[in-house]
Amino acid sequence: MATKGKKIGGKRYDAIRKQVEKLKLYSVEEAIELAKKNATCKFDETIEVTINLNILPKHSIRDTLSFPNAFGKEKRVVVFAQGEKADEAKAAGAMEVGYLDLIDKVKGGYTDFDVAIATPDLMKEVGKLGQILGRKGLMPNPKTGTVTLDIAQAVKSFKAGRMEYRADKNGIVRMGVGKASMTLEQLNENFKAFYDEILRKKPTDLKGEYIKAVGVTSTMGVGIKIDHKKIKM
Repeated sequence: MATKGKKIGGKRYDAIRKQVEKLKLYSVEEAIELAKKNATCKFDETIEVTINLNILPKHSIRDTLSFPNAFGKEKRVVVFAQGEKADEAKAAGAMEVGYLDLIDKVKGGYTDFDVAIATPDLMKEVGKLGQILGRKGLMPNPKTGTVTLDIAQAVKSFKAGRMEYRADKNGIVRMGVGKASMTLEQLNENFKAFYDEILRKKPTDLKGEYIKAVGVTSTMGVGIKIDHKKIKM
């Protein structure tokens, strides 16, 4: 399944839609070049990849990924930590560090951050914020590297753009791999990093084909189908 174009209408959309052959399966390089070419809005559009997976409800495809070519704004990171770990978080550049005081602040409605990290020993109390942080996808989780004792590395990594991905209930993973202003080489490298990551997550008990379809689009572009069976890794 390829990514779907946004319903924006107008002459611009009609023009870029004509450039994409609806039934054609493009190579990765062709698809990314075309998506980049179609990103003609006044803002720097994101190049987004969609991968449709053949997985079962019991399978969890979820983790975080650092791209070889960073993009986007620096992430706002808060850390639930005490003592030396709190000092490490501050030294690494966390936006805010605390424990019970920070928990109370979140309970009061504070969620103006992109990533929350916690040390394992504090998760009993931090876990009580599930209704607030969980709803916004901000709850620290060991599967995504946000519950850790390596606080300094985690803060630096997430501030620099380490991003979380997950397959939804339909087995679809969507992730931005760069900005239209980036070079084709940078975008292709980021695509490869993401695709490699998804391949590594293949469940060991899965039967049949793992990847069903791959597509790419720009924020305001149209979906471009990729011939994933010919991707050279």
